[in-house]
Amino acid sequence: MKRSGSPASRTAPPGTARVTRFGLLAAGAVLAASAANAAPAISSIAPLRRRLMPGLSGAGQSDHVALTFDDGPDPRSTPAFLDLLRDKGIRATFFLLGDMLSRAPQLGAELVAAGHEVAVHGWHHRCLLVRGPRATYDDIARARDLIATVTGRQPRWYRPPYGVLTAAGLRAARRLDLTPMLWTAWGRDWESRATPASVLSTVTGRLHGGGTVLLHDSDCTSAPDSWRRTLGALPELIDGIRARQLRIGPLAEHGI
Repeated sequence: MKRSGSPASRTAPPGTARVTRFGLLAAGAVLAASAANAAPAISSIAPLRRRLMPGLSGAGQSDHVALTFDDGPDPRSTPAFLDLLRDKGIRATFFLLGDMLSRAPQLGAELVAAGHEVAVHGWHHRCLLVRGPRATYDDIARARDLIATVTGRQPRWYRPPYGVLTAAGLRAARRLDLTPMLWTAWGRDWESRATPASVLSTVTGRLHGGGTVLLHDSDCTSAPDSWRRTLGALPELIDGIRARQLRIGPLAEHGI
């Protein structure tokens, strides 16, 4: 009788090697598919994006700056931005979260009534790298449809959460007739240590004619009350852009 644990008792059953090879091939295919889906995320590297993908970065006409805001509409903060932009005679593009719009649909209507452009930021602010193709499409489509229903405007632009694109995100945007759009300059206004001065200097340090600015009109995914620092930086930012003889407006007027 062979002792338990002897080489003979550990002999793999017939077909085990084939099953193991199949498992390895399947795992390799999954990894390859995951890598292919994640490949567009390289566009989140800002210096590389600005250099190799100017259209995706929002590079437009050299005498114009596109002003964009993410994460709203938020009843706590968006009305203050609407008031300031009205006083300055500025229109902008607002990338809306469907979840936020569903809670304050009247604000979406107010944005359009004030002449601003509305765009899609998704339903939930969740990185596309953790979503599958179906969930990615459903999230974007749900937000697009609500924006169109509430505002009466069909959105043209899509900006993924955190600026991270995937192959599934690109396919979904194409099917939904949306154009992915990131930015050339941001204010890092979501950080807890941000101040109006830091937001202003961070934006202007990389801002040139033809640039697209990313700011936030809500702190729903940012440090508490970070929107106040953004609002504090905005008047000087607008005045500084105008002092350079540059126009400011929404992406619709950016010549992309």
